[in-house]
Amino acid sequence: MADVFADLVGQDEAVATLRRAATSAAALLRAAAAPARPDDPYDDLDALAEEFDEPALSGAEPDVAGGDPGAGMTHAWIFTGPPGSGRSVAARAFAAALQCVHGTGCGTCPGCHTTMTGTHADVRLVVPEGLSIGVNEMRALVLRAASTPSGGRWQIVIIEDADRLTEAAGNALLKAIEEPPPRTVFLLCAPSTHPEDVSVTIRSRCRVVPLRQPPAGAVAEVLVRRDGVAPDVAGWAAAAAQGHVGRARRLARDPEARQRRDAVLAVPRRLTGVGAAFDAASALIEAAEAEAAASVAEIDEAERTALQTALGAGGTGRGAAGAMRGAAGQLKDLEKRQKSRATRAQRDALDRALVDLAGFYRDALTMALRAPVAAVHTDTAALAEAGAQKWDAEGALRRLEAVLECRAAIEANVKPRIAVEAMMLALWRG
Repeated sequence: MADVFADLVGQDEAVATLRRAATSAAALLRAAAAPARPDDPYDDLDALAEEFDEPALSGAEPDVAGGDPGAGMTHAWIFTGPPGSGRSVAARAFAAALQCVHGTGCGTCPGCHTTMTGTHADVRLVVPEGLSIGVNEMRALVLRAASTPSGGRWQIVIIEDADRLTEAAGNALLKAIEEPPPRTVFLLCAPSTHPEDVSVTIRSRCRVVPLRQPPAGAVAEVLVRRDGVAPDVAGWAAAAAQGHVGRARRLARDPEARQRRDAVLAVPRRLTGVGAAFDAASALIEAAEAEAAASVAEIDEAERTALQTALGAGGTGRGAAGAMRGAAGQLKDLEKRQKSRATRAQRDALDRALVDLAGFYRDALTMALRAPVAAVHTDTAALAEAGAQKWDAEGALRRLEAVLECRAAIEANVKPRIAVEAMMLALWRG
């Protein structure tokens, strides 16, 4: 296994910051483990944090506005960046480095290995399956995070998509961050530190690690080195995915993903009238629904079967039928969670399609402006060139804005079909 930060593509500054913090955290633990002298005031982590100039470990607000943003360790972090930049990868790698017996994220010790594989007893990963993270889930997590680390190092909570915290869940998390247990570290992942993504009060108590969109060349290199993708395919996939590592891997390895992309990029040719615009909208929505249903079907069935078995389904003993009748409420709760997960999967699939479509109109805009930049979709460059000649720069920009407005509307909980139909009409009218 390679260094834990090896998969964090194109984020050299962030990696350097996290390495320094992990090294500082290891120094704190070594100092805390040293035998205390009667006259030694540094007999706990709070005092050691002060000695190492780590105000956040003692519950004080970290100085993230000035000085060296990477110096030392703190108890709460926010990883921000565009989709595909590697927010969750960075959080997991940092957690591994904190659990590393060497304090640098070697990738080979038991702490690194179990954290990266998701089996470490002191690392909790929260991945929202639905549209939000509720207060009950967050309270249970905070309670669990207050326990002493079983391995003697750190109790770590990783919250992917922290922007999906409800207001009540955010308040529950804020209380834990304001008064953190001495060896608990919170790692939050969010698109930005805007108040719509992370509340100001939570943001003010965390150190921010900004990630950037990795360059296509770096993404292609990872696909070749780690996934064995042919260099030409890796280069095409990295450019088409616009720096999103996960999408690039999917395009390079999944023929169905390439077919879905081809169908999306055929949309501009299909917009010949009002009826065609509505047909294109229906096709896009139905494709997203089908992709989402396929992605969650196996998980849903496994969950339902496991719950029914736990509740006594198929039993023949006394009271088995009554137990199943009493289980109706639990099955209903499961169906509600699964419906929320399916809705999230559908929106994610639709958003991937809109990103591809935005890339096409971006290509048309850059060609209309004769900008010296490479095309995102090299295989539809001729079509984008024709569009640039027909629409000119202003028309291409209006169409690009229509796609971006559709993404924003869906994020604001406008019904996807309504948002996509409005976008298709705007694309047709120009």
